[in-house]
Amino acid sequence: MSPSDSSPALDPAIIREAANWLVRLHSGEAGPAELEAFERWRRTGPDHERAWERAERLSAKFGAVSPALGVPVLTRRDATHRASNRRAVLKTLAVLGVLAPAGWLGARLWADEAGDVYHAAVGEHRRIALADRSVVQLNTATHLAVHYADDARVLHLRQGEIYIETAPDFRSPARPFLVDTRQGRLRALGTRFTVRALATGGQPVTALTVLEHRVEISLKATGERRIVGAGETARFSDRAFESVERTSPDAGPTAPVSADAPGWTRGMLQADDMRLDAFVAELSRYRSGIVRCDPEVAGIKVSGVFMLGDTDHILDIIGQTLPVRVVRRTGYWVTVTAAS
Repeated sequence: MSPSDSSPALDPAIIREAANWLVRLHSGEAGPAELEAFERWRRTGPDHERAWERAERLSAKFGAVSPALGVPVLTRRDATHRASNRRAVLKTLAVLGVLAPAGWLGARLWADEAGDVYHAAVGEHRRIALADRSVVQLNTATHLAVHYADDARVLHLRQGEIYIETAPDFRSPARPFLVDTRQGRLRALGTRFTVRALATGGQPVTALTVLEHRVEISLKATGERRIVGAGETARFSDRAFESVERTSPDAGPTAPVSADAPGWTRGMLQADDMRLDAFVAELSRYRSGIVRCDPEVAGIKVSGVFMLGDTDHILDIIGQTLPVRVVRRTGYWVTVTAAS
């Protein structure tokens, strides 16, 4: 019998609290205030630490992507497994005996499991083959709904980032291939492209990068339209185009920019003379918790190809090769600061 087996039974209320923290931290949405509250909760007493360790062990046993273990899942490809991570967490909660109390969190995170709805957790990458032979890949922390009807093929990007390779429609007349975001509608004109929902200065925007052929954008609020060609990136709100830039000067309006899909589709983070603060912000998308860059070192440039399967290892590399120090306050709170 292990020492933990001979320990006094845990208070069910503490177990419920541990389960709730597991789901909240796993969501990737916890901010600094929540992380501080979590650390205070863990330090409340030895039973709280025991309950948390138990929750993490069960999470790992059932295959949930535990942020504390730092093991992102990068290549889940079969669409039949789209709910496996949800089931893993729910199994953990069930074994902990707190499924009902934690159920509201599960419902908030995975309320749309039924139907053609796909999720990628923090640190996860998924590849989905659609009914018309089009392929969509989901980057970290992405929520996508797919609706194929008689008159249109529509993808609803609710959060995150996707890469799409469209296929010709087998129906006649051909149905348009559309991507809806909160800011507008994208109409694919036989193409490969990425779409990302993000916020700049607190303002939600959509970012589109076209790799091949063209995509037409229609703004949600005004209906204004613009066609973006291969080698161009556009950012827009629901009322205005913030920018349309040519990222590949040699590409024509329909010529492919590159034969390669974005690096994240292959589990890689690519940096080419990237500012350290931008690199850290991008890396933070692939792990739960907070990763911050001290303004003193923000302008240091980073170049290289980094495998996203182990974000802790990437942080170690940064600390070993740049004049910086990686300070791990907890497993969920990391700061990159100047070397002492």
